[in-house]
Amino acid sequence: MKKSSELDPNDIDLFRGEFDDIAPIKQDKIPPQAFSSKEKSSLAVKNRQAAAQMKQAAASFHFSDGYEAHFDGQGPTKYVKPGVDSHEVKRLRRGDYPPDLILDLHGFKKEEAKLEIIALIEAAQKQHVHCVCVVHGLGSHVLKKSIPSWLVQHPAIEGFHQAPLEWGGQGALLVLIESQSRTR
Repeated sequence: MKKSSELDPNDIDLFRGEFDDIAPIKQDKIPPQAFSSKEKSSLAVKNRQAAAQMKQAAASFHFSDGYEAHFDGQGPTKYVKPGVDSHEVKRLRRGDYPPDLILDLHGFKKEEAKLEIIALIEAAQKQHVHCVCVVHGLGSHVLKKSIPSWLVQHPAIEGFHQAPLEWGGQGALLVLIESQSRTR
């Protein structure tokens, strides 16, 4: 069966007759709005404020300043989540788990530290990191007392122990974080 590659001239004239009154559409050539440097800086400030509010909302969801966990005043600060093997925290004490991420909170205020800790936990879960180090320093003991109470409240924290000297000693905590797949 042969196909005819040539069209009937009457069909071509009929087709062209249908589209004689059609004109091409001109494209709008409106350039995007250029922001001045003042507008750019105000947008950047708004974006930072929005990000800070989102961080604050996430942090306040997990961490309450009203809750104060009880830790034995004798010896190092440590915690094991119920259902987690206490041997894991002993391994932290011995330094068997080197931290993959380290957060240094020297010079941070309490609210800023709270936001940074929640960001650290989220980053550790995304990167599938099991052990992190939170360096809070000694100072006036504000962060040293608050951070363990915050960590106990977070569902992804399996446990923590005062860090060995090589990772900060009394001014730091080694923290075990549950992977994201097991927490959800």
